[in-house]
Amino acid sequence: ADVFKITAKDYEPDQTLGTEEDFYSGRKELSVKTNFIDQFYEDKKITPPEGAKLLANQYVILKDISNPNHSAIGRYSKAEQCIVPLISPTESIWGIHPRNVEQSFAFDALLNDEVLFVSLVGKAGTGKTLLALAAGLFKTLDEGRFQRLLVSRPIFPMGKDIGYLPGDIEQKLNPWMQPIFDNVEFLMGADKKAQGRTQELIHQGMLNIEPLTYIRGRSIPNQYLIVDESQNLTPHEIKTIVTRAGEGTKVVLTGDRHQIDNPYIDAVNSGLSYSVEKFKGYEIAAHIALTKGERSPLAELAANVL
Repeated sequence: ADVFKITAKDYEPDQTLGTEEDFYSGRKELSVKTNFIDQFYEDKKITPPEGAKLLANQYVILKDISNPNHSAIGRYSKAEQCIVPLISPTESIWGIHPRNVEQSFAFDALLNDEVLFVSLVGKAGTGKTLLALAAGLFKTLDEGRFQRLLVSRPIFPMGKDIGYLPGDIEQKLNPWMQPIFDNVEFLMGADKKAQGRTQELIHQGMLNIEPLTYIRGRSIPNQYLIVDESQNLTPHEIKTIVTRAGEGTKVVLTGDRHQIDNPYIDAVNSGLSYSVEKFKGYEIAAHIALTKGERSPLAELAANVL
């Protein structure tokens, strides 16, 4: 541009969504009296306190004004105009128990058949992908609610790309899809048979792991669709993906706004942030921002200080 005396400007992303501090967290803390919490436990639902403005499927933490140890958690149901208890299975979901209140919120959204769009946002190690996969396997294999679990992720290298990869399409995709295989094998069990069980599910058509590259034009009915690393997608790409959802399909987006490898988007204008803001308040959508890392003390420290 300098050689030919052409005016050049840096690419400036659209900032219409506001700043990062404005992001919707999907939850709200309310200070209430002791009898309010007791009534909630007794009736299994309760009308929100006067003046509390809650969105559909917003998660609520009720805290006792007089006793900090007395609390309750729930979800605001717009249909019932009430705060209702979370879906909390008595047994673990594929060996996974929620380790904190945010993961309890996430499981509620992932297991709720009335919620067809879920977005999970959080830093590394908060359990986004693992929770989504565990719920997807439970809904597909255990309950039979969906015909199959479809897991997809965009292909964006971190740092310098290593160039072309050899082999057929399956061999080329293995390095990109390995994080998904790692999580599925972890859920299957820590023994050597886990890999065989994962491949068996793929051959049976119950589990499908593929890139987003060829999704345009498809119709995806009766499937539990997880889009991992969705922070790398533009709003247009998110729209293309979500509009593929056919009758009976549930879409789950997972991602970390601070791990963006796409040079043309940032935390504020990524497709993930865009979809969270546009879907909030709708009865078929839920969002949870996960903040507490559970991978390991080292991963949690690195996510916080580096």
